[in-house]
Amino acid sequence: MQSTMSRTSSNTISHSVPVVVVCLAALLLSNALIYLYLSSVYQADRQLISSHEGCTPRHFKMVTMKNCTPWLQCAQINAEVRKLKLIGQGAVKKVYLAEWKGQKVALSKLSSLDYLDDFLHGLSMLEALQGPWVVQLVGYCLEDNILLTEHHPLGSLINLDSVLAQEQHQQHNTWQVRLRLAMDYVSILYYLHNSPAGGRVMCDSNSLEKTLSQFLLTSDFHLVVNDVDALPEVDPSRGLLVKCGHRELTGNFIAPEQLWPFRNEGMPFSDDLMPAYDERTDIWKIPDLTWFLMGRVPGGDLVHFHLFQIHEKCKKEDPNLRPSALDVLKVYRSVYSSMVRDNAGFKDML
Repeated sequence: MQSTMSRTSSNTISHSVPVVVVCLAALLLSNALIYLYLSSVYQADRQLISSHEGCTPRHFKMVTMKNCTPWLQCAQINAEVRKLKLIGQGAVKKVYLAEWKGQKVALSKLSSLDYLDDFLHGLSMLEALQGPWVVQLVGYCLEDNILLTEHHPLGSLINLDSVLAQEQHQQHNTWQVRLRLAMDYVSILYYLHNSPAGGRVMCDSNSLEKTLSQFLLTSDFHLVVNDVDALPEVDPSRGLLVKCGHRELTGNFIAPEQLWPFRNEGMPFSDDLMPAYDERTDIWKIPDLTWFLMGRVPGGDLVHFHLFQIHEKCKKEDPNLRPSALDVLKVYRSVYSSMVRDNAGFKDML
């Protein structure tokens, strides 16, 4: 009797071991498939907003266009582009909604010749940085100080909460969409810090509102950087550092190294004595941007919990101790995929 029970128990264990192995293998396979699926979805989403990919240099193709077209020049702009209304204005340029052959475009015109150098620098950056993370250049006319870019009707990233509050967009107000926007933001920083035009620092980022205004929200809820007028080159290996302007910067949003170091000693600000810095000023600001982007949605607190350690590193007083944009992006992607995987597993249990 005892021998029979022993054999039965042994058979049960021997049968259960393969079952456990099969279950573990199935779980690992499902996790891998979910990860690959998420990666493919993210890449597919990027391709949707990168409609000009595949065009030869100095060509553009918007979403509703079948073929790539050369950048528009003065004659075409004057004859074929119609200004509709003013939609934005800054120190450097005025921005109008315009139309070209049924396509909505943004027409930017220099506001004052005092800012001609900034305008031309912005145009040169747009030309050099064309890619999936930068607003698409449609054409320009140097004679009239005009440039055309693709129009994104949802507007600046500063409008995110009001856009997601609209009935037709409320289904996008989730931690998944918001975290993907944060991933886009960090991806843009990584691209700028390693761009084809050399490493670049986002200098128009002295406040949260100013930083948000540098990005456009696409119709499929991704980001492109739009304002590239203030992107000085940085290369610490060559001793090439930057200073964002020639005036004293203040406030809690900017990185510590951007503050006047002798402010507590009563010494007046001097641009000549102000130390220069590098792209890690952008890293300092990542947690604040992500906090805004995540908003107040279910699951948002868990995202913040998972990102706490990397954000703590971003806020190191010593810029040399901060992670790179790529380091941050890897953590963001890992958190996104693991949380989606956990959500999928929870739904399967239900």
